Amino acid sequence: MEIETKTKVNSYLTFKIGDEEFAANVHDVVNILELPKITKIPKAPDYLKGIIDLRGRALPVIDTRVKFNMPPTEYTDNTCIIVMDLKVKNEIIHIGALADLVVAVREIDESLIDNTPDIGNSYKAEFITGVAKFNERFIMILDLVKLFTSDELLNLKESGKIKQQN
Repeated sequence: MEIETKTKVNSYLTFKIGDEEFAANVHDVVNILELPKITKIPKAPDYLKGIIDLRGRALPVIDTRVKFNMPPTEYTDNTCIIVMDLKVKNEIIHIGALADLVVAVREIDESLIDNTPDIGNSYKAEFITGVAKFNERFIMILDLVKLFTSDELLNLKESGKIKQQN
């Protein structure tokens, strides 16, 4: 008798940053926006591009390229903002992340996700939870909460609390 083992399949939003493809769990993604005007915040960290108005609330926007030690995003017609809710402890932090291009929503079977390759102690990529191979290319699965320090998350949360004057 053959026993079937079921593996879990998750949905991921895949997007490009530079030439690389990344994925975020769709449960964390709220919306994808065309690129609006971003209001800069004085003395903000270099990865924080500024804020945008999202339904009457200030949404902090990060430049994922800068966070990944890449050159800053050059805006094109494909540049967009992926709006996400990051769950930290018992709080939800709303952020927007710049992406060069949204590729697709993909169903990825957990059995096809490999652990992050070990590349030595000098490089830590805790925010990459795994790597999936898809059509002869690799997609890095991200845990965006781990991309930030707790101080950075607190700063992002505070930057989104700007009140609107009537």
